[in-house]
Amino acid sequence: MTPHACDVASRPGRAVPAGKPPLASRMMRATWRGLPARRHEVGWEPGLVVPAADGSPLVTDHYFPRAEGDFPTLLVRSPYGRGLPWSPMYGVLFAEQGFHVVLQSCRGTGGSGGRFHLWRNEPADGQATVSWLREQSWFNGTLGTVGPSYLGYVQWALALDPPPELKAMVVQVGLHDPHALFHEGGALRLENALAVGLGMTYQHRGLTPFVRATLRLHRRLREITTARPLRGAYVPVLGEVPWLDDMMTHPDADDPYWHGAVLAEAAERLTVPVALTTGWYDGLVDQTFQQYGRLRRAGCESALLVGPWTHTSALQQGWPVVFAESLAWLRAHLCDDRGGLRPSPVRVHVGGDGTWRDLDGWPANPGTTAWFTSADGTLTERAPADSAPPVSLRYDPADPTPSLGGPLLSRDAGPLDNRALEARDDVLTFTGSSLTAPLDVLGPVSARLRISTDTGYADVFARLCDVDARGRSTNVCDGLTSVHTSGDGPSEVTVPMSSTAYRFEAGHRVRLQISGGAHPRYARNPGTGEPPADATTLRPVRITVHTGSALSLPSDPGAV
Repeated sequence: MTPHACDVASRPGRAVPAGKPPLASRMMRATWRGLPARRHEVGWEPGLVVPAADGSPLVTDHYFPRAEGDFPTLLVRSPYGRGLPWSPMYGVLFAEQGFHVVLQSCRGTGGSGGRFHLWRNEPADGQATVSWLREQSWFNGTLGTVGPSYLGYVQWALALDPPPELKAMVVQVGLHDPHALFHEGGALRLENALAVGLGMTYQHRGLTPFVRATLRLHRRLREITTARPLRGAYVPVLGEVPWLDDMMTHPDADDPYWHGAVLAEAAERLTVPVALTTGWYDGLVDQTFQQYGRLRRAGCESALLVGPWTHTSALQQGWPVVFAESLAWLRAHLCDDRGGLRPSPVRVHVGGDGTWRDLDGWPANPGTTAWFTSADGTLTERAPADSAPPVSLRYDPADPTPSLGGPLLSRDAGPLDNRALEARDDVLTFTGSSLTAPLDVLGPVSARLRISTDTGYADVFARLCDVDARGRSTNVCDGLTSVHTSGDGPSEVTVPMSSTAYRFEAGHRVRLQISGGAHPRYARNPGTGEPPADATTLRPVRITVHTGSALSLPSDPGAV
């Protein structure tokens, strides 16, 4: 059988220099289970210097198979340093499978020169790195990219003007839109902002500084998130982070400040095959669905994997699955070995019953069912009479409704028991009757609400929950939208609640949860119309939900 390009080479190459990856990376590699067998021993060239677009030195490590041969190259650009976990997860694991891996610290991080900015330098610095690769004797002209989170953003930056050598991309829990990372529905995603500020400031400095900063933030989280104003409240913990203040205080996506930040256009015309991975409780899950939709509309070969993961657990508990899927995609498109590809373009994990489902696309074009709210707290598929009374809650920003689980970047993400949250006076619940047969929900969920307020300014948080036979209420998906009501009667508001693939088992109940916020996941709405980052005055608000409000669920006509 003729060997593939990722196996021991089919034609001779240069002699490979000696050198082993760092000990910590080799020790971490030894702890993983469920990964494919090693094909090659791995060599390591640390501390190479690549000139950035402006000449700044970009510090780069090169991992490679310790075998003579001709191997494709993977580019991994990171603002989080080049040590743990990136060295073993990307440098070691992929090199031992037959790839050169170029692991580089972005400008201003991990010893690289220049000043870091969240988006302005990545397209030019990515192109400069490819130019450097062309000069390396071991580079065979076949290039792929791989990486999670911001390591996905730099891939989209390179794809704005893809070099001819770029043959495949693997974007794992990645983003393309920094504005949406910080703002949703007119609200500040405060917990995301602090998590990104922490990671970007400390993770590339090494494990000990990062852990210490994480503990400081955890201890002082309430102090920071309830400060008035929010602007600059993080400084005693994170230090001065000018770009973080800028992100928090520019809520309008059309503000010139954000010009050049959003890389959606890369997917709209791309021809490079792209594999996408996310989790149902990943804080960037909606961005991944947007990426997939754009790639499909462009006719670009693409694959989507959605697991039962958070932003971090996709790279921990989910790593054997994520790595296997990523490796199969890269082998198929860089090594002409399609044997490991799954037959369907989309694979999703179905919550509730824990199965996996293969699909031809996403969303799967299901029908949509409306479940209407009633004054008695029930949720029914029959619309109540127009004369039915409304229900209301009082949201007090001085005692904000707390956040609990959901799609986040932090370790507190995921599905949790919502019963204590739902017992609060500032949370409304509307619950369906016990299901006589399983109900499959597959696609985007939303709430179409008729809302009025007594102050004109409020946020509306809507959450879909699964209530089991014991009364445990588990969050499935959710979303938040800021509303500005006029006082001339109820306003029609749609709250996008992300997407899900979920089975409500027989005997369970569907629940819609409504509140005025989820703090500190979202900055509290001050109730005054002031921007959340600058508000100093807090005003309680009464939010009224009127007849005709409904939960919109995408049902699966092919459910069994």
